[in-house]
Amino acid sequence: MTVIRRSNLRRCSLLLAFVPLFALPAGPAQSAWAATVTQAAAGDLLRYRNTGQQLYEATSVDADTFMKAVALPEVRQEVERVFKRKLTDEQLLALSAAARAEADYWRRYVEGIDKMAEEQRRISGEPGPVPFIDLLENPLALLPPPAAASNVSIATPDRWRILDALGRKENPLDPYNTNTLKADKPIFGEDWFLNIGAISDTLYEPARVPVPVSGISPAKPGENNTFGRYSRLAFNQTEIVTVSLIRGNTAYKPPEIELRFTPAYNFNHTEVGELGIININPQKGLVRDQSFLGMQEGFIDYHIRNVSEYYDFDSVRVGIQPFNADFRGFVFQDNQLGIRFFGDRDDNRWQYNLAFFRRLEKDTNSGLNSLGQALRKDDVFVANLFRQDFPVPGFTSQIVYLRNNNFEDHTVHYDRDGFLVTPAQIGDNRGYSYDVNYLGLNGDGHFGRINLTGSAYWAFGHLSHNQFSPDPQNDGAHINAFFAAAEPSIDFDFVRVRGSGVFQSGDSNPKGGHATGFDSIFENPQIAGSDTSYFIRQSIPFIGGGGVGLNQPNGILADLRSSKLEGQSNFINPGLLLAGVGTDTDILPELRLSTNFNYLRFVDVAPLKFLRNQGNIAHEIGYDLSAALTWRPLDTQNIIFRASAAVLLPGDGLRSIYNTSQGLFSSSNVLYSTMINMILAY
Repeated sequence: MTVIRRSNLRRCSLLLAFVPLFALPAGPAQSAWAATVTQAAAGDLLRYRNTGQQLYEATSVDADTFMKAVALPEVRQEVERVFKRKLTDEQLLALSAAARAEADYWRRYVEGIDKMAEEQRRISGEPGPVPFIDLLENPLALLPPPAAASNVSIATPDRWRILDALGRKENPLDPYNTNTLKADKPIFGEDWFLNIGAISDTLYEPARVPVPVSGISPAKPGENNTFGRYSRLAFNQTEIVTVSLIRGNTAYKPPEIELRFTPAYNFNHTEVGELGIININPQKGLVRDQSFLGMQEGFIDYHIRNVSEYYDFDSVRVGIQPFNADFRGFVFQDNQLGIRFFGDRDDNRWQYNLAFFRRLEKDTNSGLNSLGQALRKDDVFVANLFRQDFPVPGFTSQIVYLRNNNFEDHTVHYDRDGFLVTPAQIGDNRGYSYDVNYLGLNGDGHFGRINLTGSAYWAFGHLSHNQFSPDPQNDGAHINAFFAAAEPSIDFDFVRVRGSGVFQSGDSNPKGGHATGFDSIFENPQIAGSDTSYFIRQSIPFIGGGGVGLNQPNGILADLRSSKLEGQSNFINPGLLLAGVGTDTDILPELRLSTNFNYLRFVDVAPLKFLRNQGNIAHEIGYDLSAALTWRPLDTQNIIFRASAAVLLPGDGLRSIYNTSQGLFSSSNVLYSTMINMILAY
């Protein structure tokens, strides 16, 4: 059809539209233009005229075709095939009128070229013909509909493919320019988009952590020390692919429907210095290689309704989905199976979440969701409300309520390496369940030049059994614990100076009927250096006090849990006090140096004394010093290189727990960790 042929001619129409401007009424500028036109080759004018004549003929045929389509079904069918949609009589008439107007434009354009040619042939000194063509607009712009069809929608090619008609090529590996794989154009239909993302995360991490000597088979024959060789090397390679199918115009409003799937594959390699560390079976040796395929996201998101002209909305999301209960991941940040209602009001000033999650089991060594295991008997309810610009513009406040119901008092669960994690091997080793409520107040933003993030939580509820109690038939304990954290900062040109403070309440009477040590559901804290810090990044095992750790990897709480991934919360713990300072310095736009200095101490050491049957444990954990370089060579998040190093200088409390004359803290030896990380994102 000429409808298709006309699209090729339109590519040069914008340039051609300016040629008749040379025939404007004479003036200083117009005279100069006329002189330029006079010097133009006759062949150029002929070429312009031929193109204009072709466009005139093509648009004239289009106008006739649209008119015929009203009466002839076979013509209508062909037109609808080209436009990929059904057309009413009113739309066909409107298209015919628009094409007729465009044909009239090109007719006048050709006449203007003829007048210009005549001007070039006129006798010198004689006045030229009076130009009659007016200043014309871009012919590619949409024409206003005729008055008779002012209420009719006109079918036009979709805006995403306009540049395709001009010959621009698409690179599927370029995420920044138009890319169908990055939801820039519909994948099918008019409003279905495909968005594909990929992340490659490579991590190399040597570290020095306390480890016990295996009581069954030590790595060094004749070794009878409590503590073994402390070196550990870890290598992790994680590949993540996200595929989203989205319906709707997401440029200015929420999607109507979204289907998202995020599988993740992990390979991990670990080397240690003692047997019985990477697996309960000493025959497994000192090296472990494992791989795992998990599902981190798999949900459907449905847009229920819009409630205002600003596209305030209500939506529901069902399936495996990411969720963070607060700004910094202090209590619950995870990808879990659940249903979540969310939306906003008052032009996005109010935001809310109502969610329920039934927790998935995790793979022991990769941390990915394990769909091959039964769901845990662990439920999480969440309700939070955000208010932007409160109490001052630039600061967002939030209130949140969480409830964690755990029914695993009769559950016995071993991790992938054969270690018992539920119930925790602590106290009398009996199982327990708990119902705990978290009431929190959080904020993030700035007060003038001062940036501030703060959180405060009160945890209250009931623990069915106290593992520390001398009575094996005890009725448990009432949970009453607190947590607070704040990180103020201020910017000086390219340097940000930070302060960090964390308080986790501890338990002063572990054998009593009150559990006052704060613990989270699943923490992933972003404070005090985060995973750059030794104490936050590494898990320090509580050797000689049970199969638990003083803390958990990627966790800031001193909670004596068996496992953050697969174990239960523990509300009878020593608590933690952290005070720190740090800086973020942009050496170059793409290079940042971060430094952190943290002082740590236990709030109450009674649980540690009870478990170790040791009376001389001090409160001081020590000083945590760390530094990290982050380089983004493209100044984007597509390629990130990160190198960090951290040391933990032991205080009296840590020295008393790991009291040994040689090895761990002898001479100048300290706990350290280094990390080299590369992230590639598409």
